[in-house]
Amino acid sequence: MIGLLRGRVLVKQPPSLLLEVNGVGYEVEAPMSTFYDLPDGDQEVVLYTHMMVRDDAHNLFGFIRESDRALFRSLLKVNGVGGKMALAILSGMSTDEFSLFIQSGDVKALCRLPGVGKKTAERLIIEMRDRLDKIEAVSPVLAAGAGVQGGSADADAVSALVALGYKAPEASRMVSAVFEAGMDTETLIRIALQNKAKG
Repeated sequence: MIGLLRGRVLVKQPPSLLLEVNGVGYEVEAPMSTFYDLPDGDQEVVLYTHMMVRDDAHNLFGFIRESDRALFRSLLKVNGVGGKMALAILSGMSTDEFSLFIQSGDVKALCRLPGVGKKTAERLIIEMRDRLDKIEAVSPVLAAGAGVQGGSADADAVSALVALGYKAPEASRMVSAVFEAGMDTETLIRIALQNKAKG
């Protein structure tokens, strides 16, 4: 299994990125928390990875922090949570926020995440409470990548939110509510998700 990749980011199109490693391009899906921490510039990036093999697809997920990958893997063990929902959870809130909501049993806060209804939120609280103790915080790994984006920042942000599980009209409203001229895609997505979390 592929556990770590070191290379240069050629394309950033949230939630996907193309990472070149020794002449080979890896398509990697990543949470927005990873995109936020990719500094600008043509520097090397290190991603902790998780490979999901299914009958119809092989998906590679990448994370800047080991702790994010550990949380992602724990989420996959929860009944009804797949890769897409786990990415949406990691994109919608920090590991610390998620831990706080789980420990406090805050169903309402978890329901703000795309695809998470009341039953799923309750299941997350029950099943994740004990597992969170095993996820140790790891210092962020310095990473970098050069962004190559197509289309306008607001259109790309809406597409990314839809890919994370939001309905197109809702994603459009989220972006429109916070859009300002000059914003790049990652900033726009981050502010839209923060605004949504405040509810």
